[in-house]
Amino acid sequence: MPHLWPVDPLVALSGLLVGLLVGQTGMGGGSLMTPILVLLFGVHPATAVGTDLLYASLTKTAGTLVHGLNGTVQWRIVRRLATGSVPATAATLLLLAHVDLTGPRGNDVISVTLGTMLVFTALSLLFRQQFLNLVGPRLDRLSERRIAALTVLVGTLLGVLVTISSVGAGAIGVTALVLLYPRTPMARIVGSDIAHAVPLTLVAGLGHWWIGSVNWPMLGGLITGSIPGIVIGSYLAVRVPEFVLRPILAITLVIVGGRLVF
Repeated sequence: MPHLWPVDPLVALSGLLVGLLVGQTGMGGGSLMTPILVLLFGVHPATAVGTDLLYASLTKTAGTLVHGLNGTVQWRIVRRLATGSVPATAATLLLLAHVDLTGPRGNDVISVTLGTMLVFTALSLLFRQQFLNLVGPRLDRLSERRIAALTVLVGTLLGVLVTISSVGAGAIGVTALVLLYPRTPMARIVGSDIAHAVPLTLVAGLGHWWIGSVNWPMLGGLITGSIPGIVIGSYLAVRVPEFVLRPILAITLVIVGGRLVF
Protein backbone atom coordinates (compact mmCIF):
# COMPACT_ATOMS: atom_id res chain seq x y z
CA MET A 1 0.00 0.00 0.00
CA PRO A 2 1.50 3.40 -0.95
CA HIS A 3 2.26 5.89 1.78
CA LEU A 4 -0.14 8.82 2.01
CA TRP A 5 2.67 11.07 3.29
CA PRO A 6 5.99 9.77 1.96
CA VAL A 7 9.02 10.98 3.90
CA ASP A 8 12.32 11.50 2.10
CA PRO A 9 15.08 10.34 4.50
CA LEU A 10 17.43 13.10 3.27
CA VAL A 11 14.77 15.75 3.93
CA ALA A 12 14.16 14.32 7.42
CA LEU A 13 17.92 14.32 8.11
CA SER A 14 18.13 17.96 7.02
CA GLY A 15 15.33 18.79 9.44
CA LEU A 16 17.11 16.97 12.26
CA LEU A 17 20.43 18.78 11.78
CA VAL A 18 18.86 22.21 11.43
CA GLY A 19 16.57 21.54 14.40
CA LEU A 20 19.57 20.77 16.60
CA LEU A 21 21.20 24.07 15.62
CA VAL A 22 18.04 26.12 16.13
CA GLY A 23 17.45 24.66 19.57
CA GLN A 24 20.99 25.42 20.71
CA THR A 25 21.48 28.90 19.29
CA GLY A 26 18.07 30.26 18.21
CA MET A 27 19.44 30.69 14.68
CA GLY A 28 20.08 28.70 11.56
CA GLY A 29 16.46 27.76 10.74
CA GLY A 30 15.61 29.86 7.71
CA SER A 31 19.28 30.69 7.21
CA LEU A 32 20.05 27.07 6.39
CA MET A 33 16.78 25.31 5.60
CA THR A 34 15.60 27.55 2.76
CA PRO A 35 18.98 27.43 0.94
CA ILE A 36 19.07 23.65 1.48
CA LEU A 37 15.68 23.30 -0.18
CA VAL A 38 16.67 25.56 -3.07
CA LEU A 39 20.22 24.40 -3.76
CA LEU A 40 20.18 20.72 -2.73
CA PHE A 41 16.59 19.69 -3.43
CA GLY A 42 15.87 22.00 -6.37
CA VAL A 43 12.78 23.61 -4.83
CA HIS A 44 11.58 26.93 -6.27
CA PRO A 45 12.63 29.81 -3.96
CA ALA A 46 9.04 30.90 -3.28
CA THR A 47 7.98 27.36 -2.35
CA ALA A 48 11.13 26.92 -0.25
CA VAL A 49 10.34 30.08 1.73
CA GLY A 50 6.68 29.16 2.29
CA THR A 51 7.49 25.58 3.28
CA ASP A 52 10.29 26.68 5.60
CA LEU A 53 8.07 29.24 7.33
CA LEU A 54 5.44 26.65 8.27
CA TYR A 55 8.22 24.23 9.23
CA ALA A 56 9.74 26.91 11.48
CA SER A 57 6.42 27.70 13.17
CA LEU A 58 5.92 24.05 14.14
CA THR A 59 9.48 23.30 15.21
CA LYS A 60 9.87 26.52 17.16
CA THR A 61 6.62 25.80 18.97
CA ALA A 62 8.34 22.67 20.32
CA GLY A 63 11.43 24.72 21.18
CA THR A 64 9.28 27.32 22.94
CA LEU A 65 7.68 24.65 25.12
CA VAL A 66 11.10 23.43 26.22
CA HIS A 67 12.46 26.94 26.85
CA GLY A 68 9.23 27.85 28.65
CA LEU A 69 9.57 24.86 30.99
CA ASN A 70 13.20 25.85 31.59
CA GLY A 71 12.14 29.42 32.42
CA THR A 72 14.23 30.85 29.56
CA VAL A 73 11.53 32.95 27.85
CA GLN A 74 11.06 36.66 28.59
CA TRP A 75 7.43 37.07 27.54
CA ARG A 76 7.56 40.86 27.80
CA ILE A 77 10.15 40.90 25.01
CA VAL A 78 8.11 38.45 22.95
CA ARG A 79 5.00 40.67 23.16
CA ARG A 80 6.94 43.73 22.07
CA LEU A 81 8.47 41.97 19.08
CA ALA A 82 5.14 40.47 18.00
CA THR A 83 3.45 43.88 18.23
CA GLY A 84 5.64 44.98 15.34
CA SER A 85 6.17 41.75 13.42
CA VAL A 86 2.64 40.39 13.03
CA PRO A 87 1.13 43.51 11.38
CA ALA A 88 4.25 43.92 9.22
CA THR A 89 3.99 40.29 8.14
CA ALA A 90 0.34 40.70 7.16
CA ALA A 91 1.11 43.85 5.15
CA THR A 92 4.03 42.16 3.36
CA LEU A 93 1.85 39.17 2.47
CA LEU A 94 -0.72 41.46 0.88
CA LEU A 95 2.03 42.95 -1.30
CA LEU A 96 3.43 39.51 -2.22
CA ALA A 97 -0.05 38.36 -3.25
CA HIS A 98 0.13 40.84 -6.14
CA VAL A 99 3.48 39.47 -7.37
CA ASP A 100 3.84 36.29 -9.43
CA LEU A 101 6.16 34.49 -7.03
CA THR A 102 6.59 31.56 -9.42
CA GLY A 103 7.65 33.78 -12.30
CA PRO A 104 11.10 35.24 -13.08
CA ARG A 105 10.41 38.48 -11.19
CA GLY A 106 9.29 36.71 -8.03
CA ASN A 107 12.21 34.30 -8.28
CA ASP A 108 14.71 37.16 -8.55
CA VAL A 109 13.19 39.15 -5.67
CA ILE A 110 13.22 36.20 -3.29
CA SER A 111 16.66 34.89 -4.36
CA VAL A 112 18.38 38.28 -4.03
CA THR A 113 16.64 39.07 -0.73
CA LEU A 114 17.48 35.62 0.60
CA GLY A 115 21.13 35.80 -0.45
CA THR A 116 21.56 39.31 0.96
CA MET A 117 19.98 38.31 4.27
CA LEU A 118 22.28 35.30 4.52
CA VAL A 119 25.34 37.52 4.14
CA PHE A 120 24.02 39.99 6.75
CA THR A 121 23.27 37.08 9.06
CA ALA A 122 26.84 35.82 8.65
CA LEU A 123 28.23 39.28 9.45
CA SER A 124 26.08 39.49 12.57
CA LEU A 125 27.51 36.14 13.67
CA LEU A 126 31.15 36.98 12.97
CA PHE A 127 31.22 40.55 14.24
CA ARG A 128 28.50 40.52 16.89
CA GLN A 129 30.85 41.24 19.79
CA GLN A 130 32.57 44.13 18.00
CA PHE A 131 29.17 45.60 17.12
CA LEU A 132 27.99 45.18 20.69
CA ASN A 133 31.10 46.95 22.00
CA LEU A 134 30.54 49.84 19.59
CA VAL A 135 26.80 50.39 19.94
CA GLY A 136 25.98 48.69 23.23
CA PRO A 137 27.08 51.48 25.62
CA ARG A 138 24.86 54.01 23.83
CA LEU A 139 21.80 51.78 23.90
CA ASP A 140 22.44 50.95 27.56
CA ARG A 141 21.62 54.58 28.46
CA LEU A 142 18.19 54.53 26.78
CA SER A 143 14.99 54.71 28.84
CA GLU A 144 12.72 51.67 29.19
CA ARG A 145 10.12 53.38 26.99
CA ARG A 146 12.66 53.92 24.21
CA ILE A 147 13.85 50.31 24.51
CA ALA A 148 10.25 49.12 24.13
CA ALA A 149 9.74 51.26 21.01
CA LEU A 150 12.97 50.00 19.44
CA THR A 151 11.95 46.41 20.19
CA VAL A 152 8.68 46.94 18.32
CA LEU A 153 10.66 48.45 15.43
CA VAL A 154 12.96 45.42 15.35
CA GLY A 155 9.88 43.19 15.22
CA THR A 156 8.52 45.22 12.30
CA LEU A 157 11.74 44.84 10.29
CA LEU A 158 11.89 41.13 11.04
CA GLY A 159 8.28 40.73 9.94
CA VAL A 160 9.06 42.14 6.49
CA LEU A 161 12.37 40.32 5.99
CA VAL A 162 11.25 36.94 7.30
CA THR A 163 8.07 36.96 5.20
CA ILE A 164 10.08 37.53 2.01
CA SER A 165 13.11 35.34 2.71
CA SER A 166 12.34 33.28 5.87
CA VAL A 167 15.71 34.55 7.18
CA GLY A 168 16.49 36.99 10.00
CA ALA A 169 14.48 35.91 13.02
CA GLY A 170 17.43 33.96 14.41
CA ALA A 171 20.88 35.54 14.21
CA ILE A 172 19.74 39.10 13.45
CA GLY A 173 16.93 38.94 16.00
CA VAL A 174 19.25 37.59 18.69
CA THR A 175 21.85 40.27 17.97
CA ALA A 176 19.23 43.02 18.25
CA LEU A 177 17.93 41.62 21.55
CA VAL A 178 21.43 41.37 23.01
CA LEU A 179 21.92 45.05 22.17
CA LEU A 180 18.60 46.15 23.64
CA TYR A 181 18.66 43.87 26.69
CA PRO A 182 22.35 43.44 27.62
CA ARG A 183 21.59 42.33 31.19
CA THR A 184 19.33 39.48 30.09
CA PRO A 185 21.04 36.04 30.17
CA MET A 186 21.82 34.60 26.73
CA ALA A 187 19.63 31.55 27.30
CA ARG A 188 16.63 33.87 27.84
CA ILE A 189 17.52 35.90 24.74
CA VAL A 190 17.53 32.71 22.66
CA GLY A 191 14.34 31.44 24.27
CA SER A 192 12.54 34.74 23.72
CA ASP A 193 13.70 34.89 20.10
CA ILE A 194 12.42 31.36 19.45
CA ALA A 195 9.09 32.12 21.16
CA HIS A 196 8.61 35.27 19.06
CA ALA A 197 9.35 33.31 15.88
CA VAL A 198 6.24 31.16 16.46
CA PRO A 199 3.55 33.79 15.70
CA LEU A 200 5.79 35.47 13.11
CA THR A 201 6.46 32.34 11.05
CA LEU A 202 2.95 30.96 11.57
CA VAL A 203 1.27 34.05 10.14
CA ALA A 204 3.83 34.27 7.31
CA GLY A 205 3.59 30.54 6.57
CA LEU A 206 -0.20 30.55 6.47
CA GLY A 207 -0.01 33.56 4.14
CA HIS A 208 2.31 31.69 1.78
CA TRP A 209 -0.08 28.72 1.93
CA TRP A 210 -2.86 31.07 0.86
CA ILE A 211 -0.67 32.34 -1.99
CA GLY A 212 0.08 28.73 -2.95
CA SER A 213 3.80 28.41 -2.16
CA VAL A 214 4.00 25.44 0.25
CA ASN A 215 5.22 21.89 -0.50
CA TRP A 216 3.29 19.73 1.98
CA PRO A 217 5.07 16.36 1.50
CA MET A 218 8.44 18.07 1.98
CA LEU A 219 7.10 19.89 5.04
CA GLY A 220 6.16 16.52 6.53
CA GLY A 221 9.69 15.21 6.02
CA LEU A 222 11.26 18.28 7.62
CA ILE A 223 8.99 18.06 10.67
CA THR A 224 9.75 14.35 11.12
CA GLY A 225 13.43 15.13 11.61
CA SER A 226 13.32 18.56 13.18
CA ILE A 227 10.96 18.02 16.14
CA PRO A 228 13.37 15.69 17.99
CA GLY A 229 16.30 17.82 16.83
CA ILE A 230 15.03 21.10 18.25
CA VAL A 231 13.91 19.48 21.53
CA ILE A 232 17.38 18.01 22.09
CA GLY A 233 19.04 21.23 20.97
CA SER A 234 16.92 23.32 23.34
CA TYR A 235 18.03 21.20 26.29
CA LEU A 236 21.65 21.67 25.20
CA ALA A 237 21.29 25.45 24.82
CA VAL A 238 22.89 26.22 28.17
CA ARG A 239 25.57 23.53 27.84
CA VAL A 240 27.12 23.88 24.38
CA PRO A 241 29.28 27.01 23.79
CA GLU A 242 27.89 29.06 20.92
CA PHE A 243 31.35 30.13 19.72
CA VAL A 244 31.98 26.58 18.54
CA LEU A 245 29.13 26.70 16.01
CA ARG A 246 29.11 30.39 15.09
CA PRO A 247 32.15 30.59 12.72
CA ILE A 248 31.16 27.41 10.85
CA LEU A 249 27.62 28.68 10.36
CA ALA A 250 28.80 32.14 9.29
CA ILE A 251 31.19 30.84 6.64
CA THR A 252 28.51 28.52 5.30
CA LEU A 253 26.02 31.38 5.04
CA VAL A 254 28.47 33.63 3.15
CA ILE A 255 29.13 30.90 0.58
CA VAL A 256 25.47 30.02 0.14
CA GLY A 257 24.34 33.66 0.13
CA GLY A 258 26.87 34.56 -2.55
CA ARG A 259 25.71 31.68 -4.71
CA LEU A 260 22.06 32.76 -4.47
CA VAL A 261 22.78 36.41 -5.27
CA PHE A 262 25.22 35.81 -8.13
